[in-house]
Parts: sequence; C-alpha cells; structure tokens
Amino acid sequence: MVPLRKRRVSQVFFLIFLSFVFLQARLGIIQIKQGEYYAYKAAAQETLTVVLEDYPRGKILDRYQRSLTGTWAANRIVIFPALISRKEKRDVAARLILILKIKDQTQKEEISTAFSGAPKYLSCRITKDQAQAVQKANLPGVFVLPVSFRYGEEPLAVQVVGHLGRIQPGESFADLKTGSTKPYALGDWVGRSGLESYYEQELKATRPYRYARIFWDVKGRLLPGLGIQVNTKANSSDQQNIITTLDAGLQQKVEKVARTKLKKGVVVVMEAASGDILALVSRPAYQPQPDKINSSLKAEEKEAFLEKGTALYQPGSVFKVVVAAAGLAEGVVTPDTAFFCRGAKDKPVRCWYEPGHGRITFTQAFAQSCNPAFVQLAQRLGAEKIIDYARRLGLDNQQVIGYPAPIDRRQNLDLIGAPFNLINSSLGQGPVLATPVQITAMINTIANEGIYKPPRLVQEIKPEGKETSRIFKPGPYRQVISPEVARQMKKLLEAVVKEGVGRQAYLSGYGSAGKTGSAQTGEKTPVVHAWFSGYAPRPKPKYVVTVLVEEGKSGGETAAPVFKEIMTALLKE
Repeated sequence: MVPLRKRRVSQVFFLIFLSFVFLQARLGIIQIKQGEYYAYKAAAQETLTVVLEDYPRGKILDRYQRSLTGTWAANRIVIFPALISRKEKRDVAARLILILKIKDQTQKEEISTAFSGAPKYLSCRITKDQAQAVQKANLPGVFVLPVSFRYGEEPLAVQVVGHLGRIQPGESFADLKTGSTKPYALGDWVGRSGLESYYEQELKATRPYRYARIFWDVKGRLLPGLGIQVNTKANSSDQQNIITTLDAGLQQKVEKVARTKLKKGVVVVMEAASGDILALVSRPAYQPQPDKINSSLKAEEKEAFLEKGTALYQPGSVFKVVVAAAGLAEGVVTPDTAFFCRGAKDKPVRCWYEPGHGRITFTQAFAQSCNPAFVQLAQRLGAEKIIDYARRLGLDNQQVIGYPAPIDRRQNLDLIGAPFNLINSSLGQGPVLATPVQITAMINTIANEGIYKPPRLVQEIKPEGKETSRIFKPGPYRQVISPEVARQMKKLLEAVVKEGVGRQAYLSGYGSAGKTGSAQTGEKTPVVHAWFSGYAPRPKPKYVVTVLVEEGKSGGETAAPVFKEIMTALLKE
C-alpha cells in the first residue's frame, strides 16, 4: 500500500509541476509577446482615449518608403465631452458650428452628437484658418490635433496592396487566431486581399501608434493637473511596415497610361538589373477606401479585385521565345536556317499571313511570327526539349519573392508532351499557360545574357521606428542559357520591332526589342488576348515591360503601342 501511495503522490506532484510550467510559459507569452497590448488595455481603463489614426496598422511602402496607399495626415477637431459640463455642452457646440461656418445639416448633427458619449474626432475637413480660429476660441474639451489617414485620393497598385474589411458577426476568424499572439474581435479591420491579407499578422497593431487621452480615477473623476496627453509617435508598437520593390513614381506613370489605353489587362514593369518588380497594374481597378469599396463589390465589377500579374493566361506567340531559344541552343536551327511558308494553305497550322511568307530565314520567321516555321521547329525539337527550356526560363515557377500569392495548379508544362499537344503548344496555345510576371522574367533572362533573375516584389518587413528587419534577398541568379544563345535571341527580338510585327513598339532614340503574342480564347465567341513583352533601351536594357490587353486585336496592333507609350514615360526623366 505504501509504494502505491507514493506513486500516486508522485503522479499528483508531476501534474502540479506540469501545470506550473504551463502557467509560467503562458505568463511569459503574455509578458514578452503581448505585454504592450495588455499594458495599453490597462491604461485604457484609467483614461479616455481618442485614436488619431483611422486604422492602427503598419504601412505598405514602395522601395523609397513612400506610401502606396497614399497615407496622409490632416488636422481634425477632437472633442472630449468629459471635459465639458452639461450646462456648457449646447453652447460650446453652437459656438463651434459658428466658428467653422457649418451650414450642412448632416455636419451640424455630427457636431452636436459628438458632445456626448466617448471622445472622438470629427470627420469634416478644416482649413488652416478654421484650425487657428478654433484654437484661439479655446473652447473647453475641444482641440485641434493631427489625424493620420491610411488612404489618399489615388492609392497605387490596389490589387497588389489589397484592401481591408471588418470581421462580421457569424464569420469565423479562427484562422486569424491560430498561431497568432495578437488578439482579434468582431468589428476589427483585417486584410481581405493582397499584401494586406498575406501579411495580416505583421501589419496588425495591438495598440494605436497615435492617440490623445485624459486620465481619470477609479470613481470616474478627472485627475486634475494632468491635462490632455497627445502622442503622435508612440515609442514602440508591434505593427510592422511592408517595404516593397515597387517604385511609386513609375507605378503612377504606368497607371496614368493604363487609365486611357488599357480597359482590361495587365502591365508588369521589371528592373532588368535585379528582377525586382517596379510597377504592376491590373485593369479594371477599384477604390479600396471603405466608403467607396462597396460600389466595386457589385457582381459585374468583381474582376476589378483580381491581381492579374500572377494570373495564368495563354501566352500565344510570346512562347515562341522558348521554342527559338531551345532550337538555337540545341543546334537545330541557326538565325539563317531557311523555312518555307504557304500562308493559308499550310498544314497542320496555317499562317496568319494568308498569302504566305514564302522562303524566309529563321530570323525573318521570328520577326514575322510565322506559325508554320515554328510548328516545323517544334516537331524537330520534340516536346521534351521544349519543356526543358520552358522550365529553364522560369515558366514553371509562379513564386514571386516576398509575395505569397496562391499557386495555380493548372500550370503544367508536362502537358506539352501529351498526345496531339505539341503543335498548339509551340504557338503558346493549348495547355500552355503563363503569368505576365513569368513572361517578364523570361524576357529579362534574354536581356541579361541568359541569366535568370527570380522576380521579387517585397524586399523588407520592418517594425516601425526600429532597425531590425526581415529581408527578402534577391536571387539566386542562375545561368539558364548560354550568353551566345542569349545574344542571338536579342537580335531576334530586335528584328521584331525593326522589321517585323512589333514595329509599333520601336522607340526612336532608345531602341527596343521584344515579342508580340495573340492568344485566342473562348469557343462560341473567340476573344484575343494581345501581348507584347520587351525591353529598352536596346544597348543596355533598363526596364522590361510586359503588356497584356484582354479582348484586343493582335499583339502588334494592340499591345505594342501601349508598350511604347509606357516605356517612353518610364525612360523620360
């Protein structure tokens, strides 16, 4: 009996010890990881606080740390009703309306109701003169303080940045809590798409960065002598900023062109030297401001929320870059190899040029995007070689460094080798799918002497006001085709804009190179997606730009002129 009793005592002691360890661990998490949050909550019980930012949240910035959402600050009227006696409230409200010269009835009602309940700032904008007049009047409980707003009038790269939404009643937000040290509650604003969603845990703040507050005691009486405490830059916070590779200035230029020249489609701008994405524009677009986003949520406008740079499309004749590179690298063709094109009479695939090109060199066939020549080349190469070079050029890699967009499993290069698929695949149709970002990285490989540079969109995640950060390094870079083959490919791409179907993409004074594509989709009512992907300046490429115009006519007629206008704007200092 004694040994049994000792065993039971030991077991009970062990359970108590485990409970103690668990309790210590939990207290450690609360103190270290959630200490700021609970300290703020404790202070909130002793204060009346107005948050001086519409969304306590980290910023999403461009490479020069300029806001992509258009974050801005402006003076607002802040009212602390607790600082005003009941007898004074009506008079103070009337005086404030008079000073601000408010005539709108809705604004008058907002001001009147603000003098009861919790402290708040008024939504109405005020001029510098109005701010000075309010300060001079020295109204009790009324202050002029700077408030930070997340969204400006023209936020940039809206599909990449994403948007916010409130956690609604009945909505499960268990996923937000899983593995998170940050608290969530109904009504909280959370990321619904793009970077706002991908980096929700990093962006979310558990306490505001800007606030104003007054102190009171346990009986709800104001503590005399402490006055109002205003903090427009908290000493520390757990919110982090996302620093992207985008360039707000270049993004703005591309969006300006896209507004008039691109009803539906996408533009990707890549820095040739690094593989960094400098601009990414999807059309149609939407306004992410909470007071405007509902109008874009209508069923017919949901396409505006699609980030198309990482969406799959049939690339059409842009894929001929892969076939050409494989043919040159494997010695199956040279730039001078002769082909014969019979136009509409050719089989198994006719040429877009009905009379036929007749006898042409491979360079001419590439410049004119001659289908029969590429069908013949693909048959000589075989599917295995084409798949190999498509992989080398990154057409099986949907990942973008720092940008964890979902992978679309429909992309499968092995389908090129399935029966009856080789011919259509050689023309970028059939099972061949690629994203505009992948196409841009492919052309950038040619521009960089055959070195593949993985695309990158986020370069750093950095806590506000701190030096420590999480860095997404570029690369690794790798040689995927020989410099000699890359130089031959450059000449082919130059021929497209000098003498071929992409002449409308030629930039005088700079020179340019690239490839057109026209992918036909749909069965009952065929639709053409028009492509042009190329680089400039020709001698030393600075930018690689891919333009995809949905429901266009052809790559040379529809996408090439847009490429020219965008590239001209980018190169203009």
